[in-house]
Amino acid sequence: MPLRFADSDAPALPLHAVRREDLADWRAEQEPRLRGWLEATEFRAGPGDVALLPGADGGLDGAVAGLGDADARRRERFVLARAAAALPAGNYRLTGGLTGAELEEAALGWLLAGYRFDRYKPRRAAGARLVAPEGIDARRLETIAAGEALTRDLINTPAADMGPEALEGALAALAGEFGAELAVTRGAALQSAGLPLIHTVGRAAAEEPRLIDMRWGGSGPRLTLVGKGVCFDTGGLNIKPAASMGLMKKDMGGAATVVGLARMIMAQNWPVRLRVLVPAVENAISAGAFRPQDILTARNGLTIEVNNTDAEGRLVLADALALADEEHPDCLISMATLTGAARVALGGEIPALFTHDDALAAALAEAAGQVRDPLWRMPLWPGYERMIEPGIADLDNAPSGGMAGAVTAALFVHRFVAHAPRFAHFDIYGWQQRDAPARPKGGLGQGARALLQALPGQLGL
Repeated sequence: MPLRFADSDAPALPLHAVRREDLADWRAEQEPRLRGWLEATEFRAGPGDVALLPGADGGLDGAVAGLGDADARRRERFVLARAAAALPAGNYRLTGGLTGAELEEAALGWLLAGYRFDRYKPRRAAGARLVAPEGIDARRLETIAAGEALTRDLINTPAADMGPEALEGALAALAGEFGAELAVTRGAALQSAGLPLIHTVGRAAAEEPRLIDMRWGGSGPRLTLVGKGVCFDTGGLNIKPAASMGLMKKDMGGAATVVGLARMIMAQNWPVRLRVLVPAVENAISAGAFRPQDILTARNGLTIEVNNTDAEGRLVLADALALADEEHPDCLISMATLTGAARVALGGEIPALFTHDDALAAALAEAAGQVRDPLWRMPLWPGYERMIEPGIADLDNAPSGGMAGAVTAALFVHRFVAHAPRFAHFDIYGWQQRDAPARPKGGLGQGARALLQALPGQLGL
């Protein structure tokens, strides 16, 4: 079911959104019958609290939803989305003191609360629908929700149905929807096309590795998005233990996120020349698998010693980033579920951001706060460059020592960008570990809304 607001002229019941600190004053303004009802039901306006308001005829006259106190709202995003699941089916019109970014977050959270992954099992659609509140750009929020739903669907689909071929199909469908051009380089052709690392990482799998290249828009600044598309990661010959392999269908979360972001950008018709590059592979095990201690040569001529075949994501990104950089895009973004070290440092909810560009970092930090899409800048510490320089080759894909793993991975991918004036790399988790408002357990886009907020200013749009 599309994540859309109810028709603006549809009959709708009032939904009063009330902060805990405003509850006493708001309740005092209600008629005695409702005041008594709220006191009898012990409504306290906590985050997610819902009280149904009875009408004089015994029907439903509306509802009130609690937003909690300031501390609760600081700690939890999309608080109002809790009400969407608790309310009876029907249309609701939001009332109360929400304005600006807080109102936009509430409206978007309501849309995202309607997401269901139902490819393999029917799921009951959300019955409570919200009329778009006045003062928001309803169309924009619907395009954001649609892009996020696409990202979640791609991540949630298991690798048996979302291998490199299916990921290519998803981009082909998106290109067809928006009139974009799609070019795909597959299998042995990757080597002759100067994309040897993508071929090496994916050559052991049943499905051919490929580089998916989508272009859209004929004028404006060049914006290129690169997403890691490892559709399943066994770890290769350095095979993962079972506990680490269980979630590896999400190892294409970077690709899924840039695809969702691209959908948002195209749906809003940005005046840019958009390019999306997805190296789509499966890191499998067979006689053709690449090995520890192999020396590989990347597209840009750098040699790489493979010290762990489970550090394959940075290899496929290397070729894709080098290709992207040759075009001198005005802004280049890479997104990848790249390291467990970033999760140790920041947990699953906060993506790590790496960039040498202070202005871009500041714009992204500000945007992340505005739209409640968190990220945290991590250092590209030059003193650690020596850790990725093994001596026998230009680069080491998995330096020993067990320290600064997210930083050394980011330093590695930065070696493949020399011309783009703005470059940022996101190390994301791409997964919601437990149900939360507007974010059911499963695949999750991270960083896309912050980028959508920040990039127009950075590109001069």
